[in-house]
Amino acid sequence: MKKIMKVSTRLTSLLGIEVPIIQAPIGSATTPELVAAVSNAGAMGMLALSWCDLSETRKRIRKTKKLTKSPFGINLILEWPQRERLETALEEGVSFISTFWGDPSPYVDQVHSAEATHIHTVGSWQEALRAADVGVDVIIAQGIEAGGHVCGQVPTLELVQSVLEHLDSLPVVAAGGIADAEGIAAALRTGADGVWMGTLFLCSREANVAGVYQEKIVEATRKDTVLTKLFDKGWPDASHRVIQNSSFQMWESAGGPNSGQRPGERDVVARYPNGDPVERYSDVIPTREMKGDLEALALYAGHSVEFIHDVRPAGQIVRTLHEQTIRLLDA
Repeated sequence: MKKIMKVSTRLTSLLGIEVPIIQAPIGSATTPELVAAVSNAGAMGMLALSWCDLSETRKRIRKTKKLTKSPFGINLILEWPQRERLETALEEGVSFISTFWGDPSPYVDQVHSAEATHIHTVGSWQEALRAADVGVDVIIAQGIEAGGHVCGQVPTLELVQSVLEHLDSLPVVAAGGIADAEGIAAALRTGADGVWMGTLFLCSREANVAGVYQEKIVEATRKDTVLTKLFDKGWPDASHRVIQNSSFQMWESAGGPNSGQRPGERDVVARYPNGDPVERYSDVIPTREMKGDLEALALYAGHSVEFIHDVRPAGQIVRTLHEQTIRLLDA
């Protein structure tokens, strides 16, 4: 049987991984089991810790470290102060720090003082240059096709090309709309050093995602997704791509009124296990332990739904993509 070769890029060398894939931090859907499975398969798993208290931050990092000896990272959203969480992660020995949605400059020295690598997501080549100037080590170029919260305004590969035209000294990773080997190969041929994939890993067995959410992703096409600011409770005035659902259709049918005037504004559509309510238009996703009308919650997903047809173990997803990408690049 022919041995599958490796794809070597600046990213794989810097991160110490075999597969040029980073699992995007998919919020509450991220679990230590998911992160470890991705890392154990040769790619890089990423814990989402932006809203965890410090005790939970330590707990999740330590659990992940028990499940994998391979590199993994943590992600922090800079819309909120993250210095204490970052300090906690660095104390726990995390070597790869991803940041998003804000100015990375206040955190770069803190990351580098721990000899960790700083990864930052941008939506334009200008933002990429600013990030590089303050010392960020890896650029994630997020295109408008991405799911979840979106800072990009142009297609992913177009953004990657423009970033590389202005900045060739750092690894550049393509993010948005990629969920198959063809997309990975196209990104690598464009000059990207790897890919950042989120929606695909929502449909992994290890993700903390309600069944109805995964079903919606599997059934959806890119035309079923929409870029909006509708699910803003908890994170106001932030663009995000979701699958259109009953809440979106209710709002659209009412003429798209502003926040505070939307139909069902105070409806409690779901509850956490402890009974805490989740209102319509909240920014939270439906997870396994929640009860209620979960379809009405934010169903973050990118254009990559077009290429997602089932739910599989995360390790299998990574290994299959790696093998298929090698074959495409060798063709």
